[in-house]
Amino acid sequence: MNYLIKLLIMILLLLSAKLAGQEVWTLDECVAYALENNLQLNDYEYTNLSQKETYAQSIRNLLPTVNGSSNYYINFGRSTDPFTNDIVTTDFFTNNYSLESSIDLFQGFQKINAIKASKFLYKATQEEVLQQKFLLAFRVMQAFYDIQFFEGLVAISQEQLAVSKANYELVKKQIELGLKAGADLYEAESLLLTDELNLTQSKNQLATAKLTLIQEMNLENTSDIDIQEPLDSVTLDFDKEEIKSDLVYNEARDFLPLIKAQELRAKAAKKQLAVSRGRLYPSLSLFAGVGTGYFETTRDSLGKTLPFREQFRDNTSQYIGVSLSVPISNGGSAWSRVKQAKIEKLRAENNLKTQEQVLFQTIRQLVQDYNSLLVELAQSDKKVEAQNLAFTIAQKRYEKGLVSALELFTAKNLFASAQNENLQVRLKVEINKSTLDFYRGLPVFNIN
Repeated sequence: MNYLIKLLIMILLLLSAKLAGQEVWTLDECVAYALENNLQLNDYEYTNLSQKETYAQSIRNLLPTVNGSSNYYINFGRSTDPFTNDIVTTDFFTNNYSLESSIDLFQGFQKINAIKASKFLYKATQEEVLQQKFLLAFRVMQAFYDIQFFEGLVAISQEQLAVSKANYELVKKQIELGLKAGADLYEAESLLLTDELNLTQSKNQLATAKLTLIQEMNLENTSDIDIQEPLDSVTLDFDKEEIKSDLVYNEARDFLPLIKAQELRAKAAKKQLAVSRGRLYPSLSLFAGVGTGYFETTRDSLGKTLPFREQFRDNTSQYIGVSLSVPISNGGSAWSRVKQAKIEKLRAENNLKTQEQVLFQTIRQLVQDYNSLLVELAQSDKKVEAQNLAFTIAQKRYEKGLVSALELFTAKNLFASAQNENLQVRLKVEINKSTLDFYRGLPVFNIN
């Protein structure tokens, strides 16, 4: 007796631990995990970091350049003495050092425009990262709602299977009492097997939907996931008034990362055109330097080579100057770059208009679908009620032997089909509404 009690306690503890270890995911948690672990999103983050460094370097390009150099020469045979400029035939070596700095004074504002262009591109990649986060969140949401749909489908299939099992047992008893023929049992068994197959298919579809969500989240070491709030326990609260597509578009146009990114790329293309035009102007730069050297042929009055430290000090020279470069002819390459930059500017502006057009068409379709789905949802709710009543009546008549199994099967299938359609419509409305809320700038996802 004590052994059985201990065994029962152990089993209960194991079950409790298992239940406690099962994590239930909300939609926000699924989205947050996917954003943290999606590998494709990392690629966009790296592109943004690369563009950030490009922007930083464009600013550093305004700083002066400083270069140091040194060389070591060994002269053989006939050569010029670098100290006396006499022609000598003896071997000797020289060692020179120099330090030079230069800064651009004017380059047709190329560097200023390059800074502005790289800044626009950096901000554009930031918006594109945010856009990819939203796209990933929508994919996760779609997979999340697919699980809810198939969980509801499994529940409907289980209800239908329970009815078929009850009818099968009822027919068996009626045959035993001689109220029905043996052939009726085969019909009931066929309906039972059909519902069992439907349940199996629904479970397989649910497993596939869960796998899709797991893959979108990049959730490792698991093949199953439990989500919170199954569809039958969710209260869907929809706006009953029609939504205007123009209003939604104006709201989306102001904040959508995809549009912002394309606007920034168009601005960057304009600045890159200015950079290309700047190459047509003269450039002016200031430079200065200091140099010294050591010569083996530099000797004192006794013919002894002066030491390195003394020569390094005495041979020092400084210089400063201004350099002017005027582009006269370069085979037309500078003008060609200007023309190419103009084309890229037009392409960027056209891409912006295209994105705006696609956005407006998408929103208009979403609004039309949403308004239509609200009407469809109301009709679907009434259809479920009617089919439920028809099935209930058919079930009672079947139990009294007033209708055939085929008529009951038809009524049951019509009810299940109505439930399935209602489930689909509700999910479509929920997804459609969440998408429209996103375009309206409402907080659909918790994305920082």
